[in-house]
Amino acid sequence: MASMEEDGSVEEKDNNNKKRTKSAIAVAWLTFYNIAMTAGWLVLAMAMMRFYLQKATHKGLYKSIARTLKFFQTVALVEVGHCAIGIVRTSVIVTGVQVCSRIFMVWFITNSIKQIQNEESVILFLVVWTLTEITRYSFYTFNLLNHLPYFIKWARYNMFIIMYPLGVAGELLTIYAALPFVRKTGMLSMRLPNKYNISFDYYYFLIIVMLSYIPLFPQLFFHMLRQRRKVLLGEIIVEKDE
Repeated sequence: MASMEEDGSVEEKDNNNKKRTKSAIAVAWLTFYNIAMTAGWLVLAMAMMRFYLQKATHKGLYKSIARTLKFFQTVALVEVGHCAIGIVRTSVIVTGVQVCSRIFMVWFITNSIKQIQNEESVILFLVVWTLTEITRYSFYTFNLLNHLPYFIKWARYNMFIIMYPLGVAGELLTIYAALPFVRKTGMLSMRLPNKYNISFDYYYFLIIVMLSYIPLFPQLFFHMLRQRRKVLLGEIIVEKDE
């Protein structure tokens, strides 16, 4: 008959094996996910370049890539789940805000208001998003594979200094361009009286969204600056599943 120590040792080994198995599955899934997302944003980049080379104009570009953009940006909701179940050690709230703000821009602004789809500001945030996401997902992929080229690491922690403000500018200018159309049409608004006894004005909601960038942008930007200083100066080891 096995002793209690032996039973405990076997149980501990089983638990360790289960943890290693779960960890291996998580790494495999994250690697697959990040490769797929890198490929998706590369497809978007090539589609945008091809459109511009053929048409020599940005007009109609959004419409040509809208389906692909909506698919890959919406799939990013999976990342909130990654944080929630703990396979990625990042704040659920921070990730949720970043992902949902992008989805909001795609579905409830640019996709819903066709009159603004040819605005230069739309092209600005699309280009910024595309370059940022190709870099970000490439970084995660190579990091998970334990083979991170320095130039990708450098790009991940330097490009945002320019790209982040440009992206925010593109998003804000796009929302601003949408305001007259929202006010004129009353889209997504509810006026009293109605059977739900609820009043909602999408026009003023968009203004609140724009104002929310004032406290949120500095926090996220300075967070990335702190990460940049730590990573590029070698003060910490970059985590695989950041």
